Amino acid sequence: MKDFADIPALMADIGAKARAASAELAFAPAEAKAKALTAAADAVWAARDGIIAANALDLEFGRNKGLSDAMMDRLMLDEARIQGICDGLRAIAAQDDPVGEVTSEWDRPSGLHIRRVRTPLGVVGVIYESRPNVTADAGALCLKSGNAVILRGGSESFHSSGAIHACLVEGLRAAGLPEDAVQLVPTRDRDAVGEMLTMTDTIDVIIPRGGKGLVGRVQTDARVPVFAHLEGICHIYVDAHADALKASQVILNAKTRRTGICGAAECILVDRAWFDAHGAVFLSELIEAGVEVRAEGDLQQIPGTVAATSDDFGHEFLDMIIAAKIVDGVDGAIDHIRRYGSHHTDCILTENDATAERFFTRLDSAILMRNASTQFADGGEFGMGAEIGIATGKMHARGPVGAEQLTSFKYLVEGDGTIRA
Repeated sequence: MKDFADIPALMADIGAKARAASAELAFAPAEAKAKALTAAADAVWAARDGIIAANALDLEFGRNKGLSDAMMDRLMLDEARIQGICDGLRAIAAQDDPVGEVTSEWDRPSGLHIRRVRTPLGVVGVIYESRPNVTADAGALCLKSGNAVILRGGSESFHSSGAIHACLVEGLRAAGLPEDAVQLVPTRDRDAVGEMLTMTDTIDVIIPRGGKGLVGRVQTDARVPVFAHLEGICHIYVDAHADALKASQVILNAKTRRTGICGAAECILVDRAWFDAHGAVFLSELIEAGVEVRAEGDLQQIPGTVAATSDDFGHEFLDMIIAAKIVDGVDGAIDHIRRYGSHHTDCILTENDATAERFFTRLDSAILMRNASTQFADGGEFGMGAEIGIATGKMHARGPVGAEQLTSFKYLVEGDGTIRA
């Protein structure tokens, strides 16, 4: 790995190149961007053996660093996951180009004709941990939306991200687009992150994707605007009118499919009326699947549970652990989620339309679900091809951040010698 002694100079150079590339990319033809992404997908698949070899180096680094099983799962690439990267690139390529879309249009009595059209943000900085597929997802979404991007991958995914980034550059080259449109910070030095957070002249928005420590640091130290979520504390509420089979299926999938992603369920809330009538067999099923269920109150009657502490609620485990609690109806669930949730994704299991509507109306999470696994909290599953992350703030982008969410807008105003009285 090359030693970069002057990190501020390195980042200033990367920023200047990104700003120049963004000016050209902003008006690049949709066909050229699609061609770049398709060519990148072809390049990733052709280079899959090399990418897996690079990933082996990262896995060794992660083991030596003592990463958890969930983090190692995030880091690991195999041929199936590389196929998923290629599929994501092609899906984004096939989407309608958001740049230049007219979102609203009207005439004024003054004679003015006004259009509001989508326009790129400019330069996006993405800071992420472990998951090397973010290199492809973030690079592709920024390219599709006409933005240049500076990628700073985690130290764990250094080699994998570099191999994937090379394929993105190959795609840009094939389409005749500026290669500096997608840049990867070529060092593990943490000072590079600090520089990115203050590059107000060249970066328009920062998107952090990783654990609480990383996201918290970015939100605290950044002088550049941030799209972020701090944690994915996802709840599932089992209502009195839930379907037992659906409840078992959804809860088991939401917790165990992949425990290390931000859409994994971390807390089960059970309506008192449901528990009194039906018990909570879905908790026993979780225990049988190897999940440690940290239960409060009467749920501790279920064999195999362990007693919950107050710290277990509002906690993102990212592991085979889940908290569980009885609540008094939907309003009890809403109160709990308002207190302990992170505005990421929360789910209600019910066949009662009015109760579901109350849950949807009175909670303000970025994603609310009914009778569906929280593991669907993913831009790809929303039809966006991929996502950079799930934004839980209330300004601009919210929920899965895809290509459309990486645009702003401008007004185009036309007259005919029109003057104001």
